[in-house]
Amino acid sequence: MRQARHRNKKTQQEIADQCGISKSMLSKIENGQSAAAVATLSKISDALSIPLSWILDNESETDLVLQPKAKRQYKVGHEDMGYSYELLAKSRFSSVEPAIVHVTPKDVNLRNEPYTHTEDEFIYILEGSIYLMYDNEKHYLEKGDTAYFKGTKPHLFVPVDNCGAKILTIFIDDAE
Repeated sequence: MRQARHRNKKTQQEIADQCGISKSMLSKIENGQSAAAVATLSKISDALSIPLSWILDNESETDLVLQPKAKRQYKVGHEDMGYSYELLAKSRFSSVEPAIVHVTPKDVNLRNEPYTHTEDEFIYILEGSIYLMYDNEKHYLEKGDTAYFKGTKPHLFVPVDNCGAKILTIFIDDAE
């Protein structure tokens, strides 16, 4: 992140202001001292004009993306955000970023504020069930169900029970 910020000749304060976060928070995220919600990371990636995957995973890029399960970074983020995720693949040549989102079980999920981000989002429920809160409407989704929506609209995955849920999520940046 820092390298991309320097390439763009931006200060931490400029990026923080553009993203609506404090300079201190941006510094902690850059230094790996603090986790951030995907929505915040998405805003940072937009401000830096880099793919979200570059922030989520810092492996080298090629035109072939192999991501063995054993080497995949598992459960990035904190459950107090309402979810954690694992990036399945990243690429400089595509605007598609797949991930697995692990929705925190109901009794420990304290998240009630929706997220927004610039990418469109496709989801496929792999395990469990959720309520998809989207643009002030509540939709029940269970294993095998799918949804496709604009990330710019407020949305949130709400667990139905204490089993949590596992969701294949594909972020699609159509700005290109």
